[in-house]
Amino acid sequence: MATATAAITPDSANIPVTETKATPLNMTPAAIAKVREIMATQDPIPAGLRVGVVGGGCSGFQYSMAFENQSGMMDKVFTYDGLKVFIDATSLMYLNNCIVDYVETFEAAGFKFENPNVKSTCGCGSSFSV
Repeated sequence: MATATAAITPDSANIPVTETKATPLNMTPAAIAKVREIMATQDPIPAGLRVGVVGGGCSGFQYSMAFENQSGMMDKVFTYDGLKVFIDATSLMYLNNCIVDYVETFEAAGFKFENPNVKSTCGCGSSFSV
C-alpha cells in the first residue's frame, strides 16, 4: 500500500514528527514506473498524473488518466514514490481503496483498475457502475 508523508511539528516541542497516512488510491510499482517512463517522453515534462472518474461508457462511469502541468483548486494531491497524482474531490469518492496496476501480457498491455466499490462492469471492461 502506498503512503503519503507529512511533516508535523507538535506544539509542545520543536522536533518535527513524520506522520504516515494511507492514501485512498494505491498505485503499484509497475504502474508508477510506466507513468514515469511515459512522462519522460513528454515535452515539456508534466508536473503529474491526473486520475479520475468521468461519466460515460455502457455502465455509466469510466476511468480517466491524463498528464497535468498543475493541480486544480479542488484537487487532492498524493505522492507515490516521487510521482504526483492529482484527484478531484468527486472522483476521490469512486476511487477509494482502488488499486492501479500496469499489466503486460502477450495479447495487450495497459493500466488496470481494481476497484472494490464497483458493483458491475460492462462486457468490454472499460466502464463500470457503483
